[in-house]
Amino acid sequence: MSGSSSSPQRPARRAEPLQRLLFGGVYGTVFASALAAALENDNGPPNPGYDAVWVLVAALAAAASHGYAHALAHRVAHDPAVISTLRSVLAEWPLMAAVIPTVAALLSAQAGWWSESSALASALAVNTVALFGWGLWATRVAGRSWAAACRAGGVDMLFGLFIIAANALSK
Repeated sequence: MSGSSSSPQRPARRAEPLQRLLFGGVYGTVFASALAAALENDNGPPNPGYDAVWVLVAALAAAASHGYAHALAHRVAHDPAVISTLRSVLAEWPLMAAVIPTVAALLSAQAGWWSESSALASALAVNTVALFGWGLWATRVAGRSWAAACRAGGVDMLFGLFIIAANALSK
């Protein structure tokens, strides 16, 4: 047996899907937090259903435009344009999945389970913890130590804390 105690290297072909998962998770989480916080601070009466729809619409537009740009930048000559573009757009599912906690919180406020501000505070807290998780997970997958993973998670978590602080200061 080999004396190596480290885990085997992941195949290179898995690197891009893992990068897209991390990008989509972090970007989608920050995106949903910032957009929900901005929508909650409008001048009209609370409308969490409207806010949830706009978080979904904006996330869909961001995912589609990022997938399309990725397809244009990496188009393979033998791959038909429509197929490669569709594949690339569908590969942006992590961004859409990352907005689900925010949308769920807003829709639960729309259903009357709690106020819009409580739903937003909960979504921002959950998203901030999720950002820590994304950083921790990505660093561990890269083979780094737990200490390095916690530092990376802490840095990712700062994005969420920044949005929480900006939201508090804007009121």
